[in-house]
Amino acid sequence: MVESQTFSGQHRPPHSPSESVIRLIDVTKSFGEVDVLKGISFDVSTDSSAVIMGGSGSGKSVLIRSIVKLVTIDSGEVWIRGERVDVLDGHDLDRVRLGIGFLFQGGALFDSMTIAENMDFILHRHSDLDFADRRLRVEEILSWVDIVDKIDQYPSELSGGQKKRAALARALVLEPEIMIYDEPTTGLDPVSVRTVSELIVRLRDEQNITSLTITHDLECARIIADKVHFLYDGRILESGTLHELQRSGLPELRNFFGTSRF
Repeated sequence: MVESQTFSGQHRPPHSPSESVIRLIDVTKSFGEVDVLKGISFDVSTDSSAVIMGGSGSGKSVLIRSIVKLVTIDSGEVWIRGERVDVLDGHDLDRVRLGIGFLFQGGALFDSMTIAENMDFILHRHSDLDFADRRLRVEEILSWVDIVDKIDQYPSELSGGQKKRAALARALVLEPEIMIYDEPTTGLDPVSVRTVSELIVRLRDEQNITSLTITHDLECARIIADKVHFLYDGRILESGTLHELQRSGLPELRNFFGTSRF
């Protein structure tokens, strides 16, 4: 596997392909009498791009939030880079979370801040860099996502695709080893869908960043997915390549994918 450098030029060694960066073991979660996650188990291999697909109400968002304990599971185990996360709290949990970048569906940029200020806000809180070095980091990452010309603009001045790339840049500012994406292409035009999806692939290939993505967008999944886990009624119904799942004989998958073929 090719070695890479972080955005700041630091050496990031490749990992063994056999390593599991994320591992869930028999994870369950209920809200009242509603069982949302029913014994979820799967692995995400290092430097890979895994995708979770499934219909509305299948438990996708609860699952992805349980990985970093934004939702507390009822039973089971969640492991990240060899450390059991579901039993962590306080400083130890914060330390693990700082190694993970999040891109949630809404992007969550601060409207009252420029793109540079959005990114600097994170760096100022969680790094020892001075202002000049923080500005350089911001410029480097915005150049990488191809919107450095928007550095001093506000989110309201950007298109939907540009906002998504700005939110991605902010998620990358601490140079995470893992990225978690929640519907990264929702609401985007086809060109922006491809642009954002290809950025996710480049992060895997050029930065050795492992990713886990929730998406219902078949084009996005086609571009980014090394492996797809299909979630149905709180369970992983089937796992494989997108090609394999689209040709599954299971009625739940046939109904989900319909006539879509790639």
